[in-house]
Amino acid sequence: MATMQCETCGNEYDKAFEVTLASKKHVFDSFECAIEALAPRCAHCHCRVIGHGVEEQGSIFCCANCAKSAGRSAVTDRA
Repeated sequence: MATMQCETCGNEYDKAFEVTLASKKHVFDSFECAIEALAPRCAHCHCRVIGHGVEEQGSIFCCANCAKSAGRSAVTDRA
C-alpha cells in the first residue's frame, strides 16, 4: 500500500489523507496535524479555532467574549 508523508509531523502513513484549501492540496496523517496546520488562531487568546468562531473586520475569534475583549462590541455568539 502506498504511503504519503504528513506535512506537519513528517510521518509516512498508509492512511494519510488530503485536504484541499484555497485550491492547494495538503497531506496529513491525523486530524490533529491538519488542525495545527490549517485552523486559524483566535486574534485575542490565540487558541485554535476549530468550530464556527466569530469574525469581525477581518479578524477571527474563538468566541464573542474574545472579540469583545479585543474591542469588537458588535459580535455575538450564535445560538
